[in-house]
Amino acid sequence: MRHRNAIFPNTKRHVKKLRYFFETALLETAAWVLPLLPRRLVMALSRGIGILAYLGDKRGRKTALDNLRCAFGDRYTLAERQRIARGSYQNFARTFLDLFWSAKLTADTWQRHFIINIADPAAEAKARKNGAVWVTPHFGNFELISQVWGFRGFPFTVVAQDFKNPAITRIFKRLREQSGHTFISQDNAMIKLVKALKRQGHAGLLTDLNIAPGRAAAAIQCFGRWTCVPTLHVELAKRLGLSIITGVCRPLPDGRYEANLFEAIEPTAEDNTREMTQRVWDHFEKAIREHPECWLWMYKHWRYRPVGVPEAPHPDYPFYSNYSWDLVDMIPESLRPQKQPLPPEGRTC
Repeated sequence: MRHRNAIFPNTKRHVKKLRYFFETALLETAAWVLPLLPRRLVMALSRGIGILAYLGDKRGRKTALDNLRCAFGDRYTLAERQRIARGSYQNFARTFLDLFWSAKLTADTWQRHFIINIADPAAEAKARKNGAVWVTPHFGNFELISQVWGFRGFPFTVVAQDFKNPAITRIFKRLREQSGHTFISQDNAMIKLVKALKRQGHAGLLTDLNIAPGRAAAAIQCFGRWTCVPTLHVELAKRLGLSIITGVCRPLPDGRYEANLFEAIEPTAEDNTREMTQRVWDHFEKAIREHPECWLWMYKHWRYRPVGVPEAPHPDYPFYSNYSWDLVDMIPESLRPQKQPLPPEGRTC
């Protein structure tokens, strides 16, 4: 037994190092090869990889289909939900293949691949002068749209989660920063973002993450169901007197993208954080309803559900949801469901 305990840790370390080596080699090869390929081939690869991922990821596929069932009810048949879920996988594959392909983009060439629609050009001009908080969901190509705004003279400070393999973290950091952005780790992220924004800088944030109920979160209605999302974007804007600029980037069939900037929201210190968070999300939900295949449906958007019957037209939640007393307490009293005993099969958190 001592002999085995002495050998196995070394074996695990060697296996881990070998896995990290092949992961890094694969991604470095992709970063070198993809910018050399014709655009049509990159598109074909993303479609093929997306289909394979859809077929192979049983757990994610189940989550995506149940999310779609809850979000849209009877609007889509099972076959249509399967088509949308498959399209979501293909969009996600295209997003990350295009991140590696994006080494081909420069300040002079990005215009060939993007159509930009700005609802309020004056708000963008104000942001260029004062700084702003820029937000988008996991919709379309959230990676490339960030790079484009860097080329347009808006260098973002962005919080990103590190990979277990440090070499992969460095690869993604290099690709994401090529248009002038700065990607930071989650350690002391709030302090770093505040410092950047006080220098008339810009913060880029993804706002559709599902997090545990708590001080850094708000309960909002998402497709008629309560969910818990971060409020960092609203708190930064309120504290520093900045605009929240909302937008999405939709992939087009010809390989280009259409970027749309919506309302620039300017919350004051007196504004309700939950209401502002809901207002931001409502822009995104409208875009998702119009192009559902562009959103990340295989993500668990409703990990928590309030105990009781929510005030919503479709009270059921996806299979993975956990009952939460804390989420009930975060819901405005006028909309709050009454606390009721948990059903026998109910899970609590």
